[in-house]
Amino acid sequence: MKSAVDQIGGEIQLRNLVERFYDRMETDPAVHALHRLHFRGHGLNHTRQAQFEFLCGFLGGRAYYKERFGHMNMREIHAHVPIREADAELWLETFDAALHDCAMEGPAVERLRASLRRAALSLVNDVPDWRLEAPAHQAPASN
Repeated sequence: MKSAVDQIGGEIQLRNLVERFYDRMETDPAVHALHRLHFRGHGLNHTRQAQFEFLCGFLGGRAYYKERFGHMNMREIHAHVPIREADAELWLETFDAALHDCAMEGPAVERLRASLRRAALSLVNDVPDWRLEAPAHQAPASN
């Protein structure tokens, strides 16, 4: 039986999809809030590679991410990131647009979408959201 990564076109197609997703994140102003979540992390270059490695294993291919980091626990990986439902939905919309850009469709892609939806929504948390802090140069509002 073919893995899900093989069913969507193999590692090359997955790499193209991940690259397109992050290209969108870096260039589409509508996705700025999502892009901003990476400002306090390792940055998008690191994230592009890690996302490819994670998704490859997530989709039943080689578990590059696990080989490098010893696990694939998504909640642990994202434990420090404030993820709200709107962030998860924006991530899913951006990924869906990347799928469209890469002309990926069919039953395997629909299964991928469903799996990603479950995964993204499972990451919604109540980690304090540093994005809501007032900029350092802005004085707090007076009462």
